[in-house]
Amino acid sequence: MHNRDSSRKPFFKFVVLVRNTTWRCGKLERAIVVRLHQRWTHVGSRSTSVKDITQSVNAKDSEVINALKRLEKRSIVRLLP
Repeated sequence: MHNRDSSRKPFFKFVVLVRNTTWRCGKLERAIVVRLHQRWTHVGSRSTSVKDITQSVNAKDSEVINALKRLEKRSIVRLLP
């Protein structure tokens, strides 16, 4: 038996911006990179929680997680537990 809440939570909690590039990215990926860059320039922190990104881009959790995985695959962000 699986607990529904544990299966929905992502296995990573923080996202770190590695490179500020949106070349060949979709709308959601661009929005995520822009949010991370804004946080870096205004707050001084390169890392942001997945929850904060999900709330700021107004998208579903699954869409954001898929976009983050695509960005990690392209070495634009790093996902941390």
